[in-house]
Amino acid sequence: MDTQTLIYIFVIGSFAMYIGIALWARAGSTTDFYVAGGGVNPVVNGMATAADWMSAASFISMAGIIAFSGYDGSVYLMGWTGGFVMLALLLAPYLRKFGEFTVPDFIGARYYSKAARVVAVICLIFISFTYIAGQMRGVGIVFSRFLDVGVTTGVIIGMAIVFVYAVLGGMKGITYTQVAQFCVLIFAYLVPAFFISFLITGNPLPQMGLGSTVNDGSGLYVLQKLDLALQDMGFAAYTAGSKSQIDVFCITAALMIGTAGLPHVIVRFFTVPKASDARRSAGWALVFIALLYTTAPAVGAFARLNFIETVEGKTYSQAPQWLKNWEANDLIAWSDKNGDGVMQYRSGNAFEGGAPVFTGEAGPSGERLVSNPPAAGENEVYVDRDIMVLANPEIAQLPGWVIALVAAGGLAAALSTAAGLLLVISSSVSHDLLKRTFRPDISEKGELLAARLAASAAILVAGYLGVYPPGWVAQVVAFAFGLAAASLFPAIFLGIFTKWMNREGAIAGMVSGLSFTFLYIAYFKLWFPELDTPENWLLGISSEGIGVVGMVLNFAVATLVAKLTAPTPPEVRRLVATIRVPKGAEVPHMH
Repeated sequence: MDTQTLIYIFVIGSFAMYIGIALWARAGSTTDFYVAGGGVNPVVNGMATAADWMSAASFISMAGIIAFSGYDGSVYLMGWTGGFVMLALLLAPYLRKFGEFTVPDFIGARYYSKAARVVAVICLIFISFTYIAGQMRGVGIVFSRFLDVGVTTGVIIGMAIVFVYAVLGGMKGITYTQVAQFCVLIFAYLVPAFFISFLITGNPLPQMGLGSTVNDGSGLYVLQKLDLALQDMGFAAYTAGSKSQIDVFCITAALMIGTAGLPHVIVRFFTVPKASDARRSAGWALVFIALLYTTAPAVGAFARLNFIETVEGKTYSQAPQWLKNWEANDLIAWSDKNGDGVMQYRSGNAFEGGAPVFTGEAGPSGERLVSNPPAAGENEVYVDRDIMVLANPEIAQLPGWVIALVAAGGLAAALSTAAGLLLVISSSVSHDLLKRTFRPDISEKGELLAARLAASAAILVAGYLGVYPPGWVAQVVAFAFGLAAASLFPAIFLGIFTKWMNREGAIAGMVSGLSFTFLYIAYFKLWFPELDTPENWLLGISSEGIGVVGMVLNFAVATLVAKLTAPTPPEVRRLVATIRVPKGAEVPHMH
């Protein structure tokens, strides 16, 4: 059976499974729609949380960033995994003990204010739409290559699939769908990694293979060979870092703190029966996440090594078929600048402005021509880093069923997180804005209808962002983490661990942190990208790490305003004490 047929079977089969599960577990009430009835087993919830959290950025883009950034890409590994530990130990059990549906629920009740709830909803929508852009971009990339359709068509198909199981199934349908998606995505990630590790080093465990010698008789270790190959072509050594220490610290911290403030992950801990189950499900999620995250550095290194060996110095007629497959989808390109017919892969951009614009015509050496002029420098090869994990099985010439499995896994990763984010957006609109703020008399049936309509509208916006994303997948997602760190995390943290933080302080902190971080990112990434250089950054901190500064600003403004305004009421202080006191202990009386 040919590879394309296998891809159709794997992808369509997995979609049929997701939709079938969603229809079987269709939400019949608002409790089912928001928190899956609140009775999910901790192990099941851990698996669903892992799928919800391991998005297209984790599956598709993270290893690609590591492949091209080397040591600098480690900030994503450290930040995201460290943040999940912080979430599990610091926030999840207390939020579950609070016992509501959403993050704005907690903020609205803790800060005794409808205005605080509305600000939290605005922060949540900003974060979620920034995050979901990356997921839909991932869906488009997978479809464009493996199903041979355009990126726009691929995004539309993905929107239709998510609509069925997110809008109909709600959290109940999503939870059990995500369990299936986790099984698909982790199997799809590990199988090619085992194959490629064995082919390159003779060791089937990629985590061990990364530290092993290469199977070519040179006696060099994998990272030694990669360092030498890259330095020969004018790149920095793979194991050398180029970012400043302050930027590495801030990006890692922003990703870590942002993880602890991500609404679509936090809401998963409302689906278990009790607070102790929230801790257990977080522990299981960390185990499931580690399967992918300990493998990603090896996948990135093997992908870059294979890419160099199959492309550099080859003529177009010698180029492997995988390069032509991805070239046909405008995700890799070669411009024969010196007219020698040989692909020269060197440091620097191959094309002015980054991604090439194809004309569809063939050049004298066989390459597809582009309309924008070649950039200065010797590099002739452009590659979209988001393709590295997806192309890895083809580069290594693995069997067709492995390529099909990776296609299904990439879609599972993107769609599972997209569904979780859409549910958070819809529940914020229907539950927090309508039921708890503007229409408290709305019926449960009306609230459920509003949730489904809000999810449908969110899917349309998400689809637009998928077609026109502001950056590559993991970078877009990094911005969402920065926004979460700067807006929701301080309000949640202070709401749990202080009794003196009042509504005025929380609102002022969220508004200032979100505004500063969003404007900084927009300034360098949307309005003036030509100024996006280290010498222009505030304190040498990039857009990916600026969320830490936004968080500090949030804490400072919230504390100052709280000290200058009325103290929290006694009943709110008692609520905070109740959240933090262990089960069975006596809650102290608040005067």
